[in-house]
Amino acid sequence: MSLGLIETMIYTIRGQKVMLDMDLAKLYGVETKVLKRAVRRNNKKFPPDFMFELSKDELNDWRCQFGTSNKEKMGMRIPPS
Repeated sequence: MSLGLIETMIYTIRGQKVMLDMDLAKLYGVETKVLKRAVRRNNKKFPPDFMFELSKDELNDWRCQFGTSNKEKMGMRIPPS
């Protein structure tokens, strides 16, 4: 995957540069649920700031930025789990 494509997957949330779980999973070639399960099972191997979940307000703001919810355009329909 090219550096340019990876850069398009980086967002600024809460003043931090972040990648969405689905983009990170794509980089590793696994399903999102597999990545999240691995992180939960091995959370001591990751730094404390490795991941966070959006609040309900942040999720609503995120969806509003992209208009109609559309899976292909980052329109998350449900809160992260």
